Amino acid sequence: MTTKPANPTLVAVKSFAERFSRLLDERVTFDEKTPLTLAESIRYSLLAPGKRLRPFLVYQCGALCGANEEACYAPAAALEMIHAFSLIHDDLPAMDDDDLRRGRPTNHKVYGEAVAILAGDALVALAFETLATKTLNREHIAPLVATLARTAGGEGMIGGQTLDIEGQQSETDNRKPPSLESVRRIHSTKTGALFECACRMGGIVAGTDDQSLDRLSAFGLNLGLAFQIADDLLDVTASADDLGKKSGKDAEMGKQTYPASVGIERSRELAKSAVSAAIEAIRGISGDTAGLEALAEFAYRRDR
Repeated sequence: MTTKPANPTLVAVKSFAERFSRLLDERVTFDEKTPLTLAESIRYSLLAPGKRLRPFLVYQCGALCGANEEACYAPAAALEMIHAFSLIHDDLPAMDDDDLRRGRPTNHKVYGEAVAILAGDALVALAFETLATKTLNREHIAPLVATLARTAGGEGMIGGQTLDIEGQQSETDNRKPPSLESVRRIHSTKTGALFECACRMGGIVAGTDDQSLDRLSAFGLNLGLAFQIADDLLDVTASADDLGKKSGKDAEMGKQTYPASVGIERSRELAKSAVSAAIEAIRGISGDTAGLEALAEFAYRRDR
C-alpha cells in the first residue's frame, strides 16, 4: 500500500504555523499588571492550534515584495490577535453560541462569558500596541494601523458580523434562500477583508508601490472568498471530528451561506471562479508567485 505524498502547500503552511505559534508564545507574555485569569484567557485563544493562514499571507506577500521576515512579524501578530478576538466573540451565546473551537472548548466555556469578552477586548488593544511598538520601519505604522482598523471595524469584519446576525432566519421563519449579493457582502467584509488585509500589510512593510498593493488586495479578497465558500461547503459535507467543531451549525441557525443561497454545485463553481480571480491578480506582480497561486488552490480544496 503506497502512501499518498503530502501536499507541498499544506506542508509549508503547517511548518509556518508551528514556527509562528512559537514566536507568539515567546513574545506575547504578561506581567503581574495583567490579571492572571485574563492573561490565561488571551493566550488560550491566541495560541490555540490553527492554520495561521492570515499571518502566513503577511509573510508570503511581504517576501514576494522584498520584505524580510522580522519586518512581517508585527503586522502578522496584530492581525492574528484581531482574528482571535473575533473568534472569541463569535463563539459567545449572544453570537453563534458555540461550545467547540479547533477541537477544544471555546473561551467562554473555560473562563466564563465575562472574562471571554474582556479577553477579546484586550486582544484588540494588544493588536494596535503591537503595531505601534514592534513595527521596524516607523513610516509604516500609520498605514498599517489604518489598514487594520478599517478591516476590523464597521465597514469591515464587525460590520460583516452585524449583517450576518441580522440575516439569520429563525426556526419559525418561512426560510427563503438568501440572495447571492447578500451572502457575498457578508463574507467580503468578514473573511475576505481579513485575507485582503493580510496581503496588503505584507506589501506595506515591503514598501511596495500602490499598484502592487491593489493587486495584493485583490488576491487576498478573492482568496478569502474561496476560503469562506470552502468553509460553508465543509459545514454541509464534513463531520464534526473533521472540522473540530459542530457541523451543520450554519443551517441550524439559518445563517446566510453560499450553499443556502445557490446550492452545493454552484457554490463550488463560485469558489473556482474566486481562485481564478486571485491567481490572475497575483500574477500581475513581478516575482515568484507560484507558492501563493498554490495557496489559492489549497484554500478551496482543503478538507477541514
